Amino acid sequence: MLSHLRDSFNQRFTPEQYRRFLALLDERCGTRVKFRVSETPIFLPGALLQKMAAYGIELTRQLLDHPAYRSASDAAIPFAFRAPNEDPEPLFLCADFGVVRAPDGSLEPKLVEIQGFPSLYGFQTTLAQTYLDSYGLRGVRFLPEGLDAESYAALLRRVILGGHDPAGVVLLEIDPYEQKTLPDFLVTQKMLGISIVNITDVVRDKRQLYFLRDGARIPIRRIYNRAIVDELIRKKVRPAFSFRDELDVEWAGHPNWFFRISKFSIPYFKHSCVPRTWFLNEVKELPGDLQNFVLKPLYSFAGIGVIVGPSRKDIDAIPEAQRSQYILQERMDFEPIIATPRGATKAEVRVMYVNDPGSASRPLHGNSGAAPASTLRPVNFIIRMGRGAQMGVDHNREMEWVGASAVFHEE
Repeated sequence: MLSHLRDSFNQRFTPEQYRRFLALLDERCGTRVKFRVSETPIFLPGALLQKMAAYGIELTRQLLDHPAYRSASDAAIPFAFRAPNEDPEPLFLCADFGVVRAPDGSLEPKLVEIQGFPSLYGFQTTLAQTYLDSYGLRGVRFLPEGLDAESYAALLRRVILGGHDPAGVVLLEIDPYEQKTLPDFLVTQKMLGISIVNITDVVRDKRQLYFLRDGARIPIRRIYNRAIVDELIRKKVRPAFSFRDELDVEWAGHPNWFFRISKFSIPYFKHSCVPRTWFLNEVKELPGDLQNFVLKPLYSFAGIGVIVGPSRKDIDAIPEAQRSQYILQERMDFEPIIATPRGATKAEVRVMYVNDPGSASRPLHGNSGAAPASTLRPVNFIIRMGRGAQMGVDHNREMEWVGASAVFHEE
């Protein structure tokens, strides 16, 4: 993939450059990055990235434009977390793709997951810019066409702040200063001027939520929600408010979309980029080649609970009443497209979108043809490199030239 850039990077790489890169990244994030960051970015053709971005929009429109799916997805939202005043479309969307070799020898994207929830929108620009500066990369860009660092930051301010004074907008998370994603929180705080708030520190008074700063109660007008529901449940966190409450607060990323667009969506898609997928409770007879499938719980992050090549024993261990909360998905043989000094490496590409009304006049084009006009706009990409069965940074700890990364395409 863009072998001239790949070969040049590999030839010029030194361990000292990598050490300086990591030190600069920590400095820019304001904290040590505790997950593994790869020695290298990756270089992909812009046409392949455009195709992935177009596919994500096409898939999302399949859901949003069909009332039957909206009705079906009501069942995906647990009663205790069904928040009122839902936005008509998700504010944030992330679609993960692997790359496979098609029968004709070409490389094609295949969907891994899709989620109506924000990701590392702050950290990823810092990571990519640090690669650029540390390795002296030239003639490449990491943001989609039409965006640069300044316009990207302005876009995030518009979307996340929603016109509010930053003093009344909070990034909400569970124990945020203990999370591995703290670098993203700190970069976002610096970019937007908002506060990072632990969900257990929020105070409720009737319909109003507050957080404490320097002993004063500050009203919360808008929440950039980063709290994952399965972690709330797993840690038995009990905030002073319920997601079901009628509150005088806006959501920058309404919580219901975490459930509506998720692994729950995958069995409903009809698209060439989507591997065969079923709800586990609807599988009448298990495939004889289970090693070629992946078992996934619907609502977990960072690969928790995912079993690659499950056994019948693994599936039998799931109670019948819980099987609707799992999917069985055809396993894709991702192509190791990144040549590194430690061997050929696979990459998973996460396309990150925001719902930006100003983008409706810019229909996205890729090799799949013109995507429908949409207010969903691709704004950034996250890369996970790995040589193991799973691509998350937690699954490739003991390897080199793997981990979190960024993608560049030629200008």
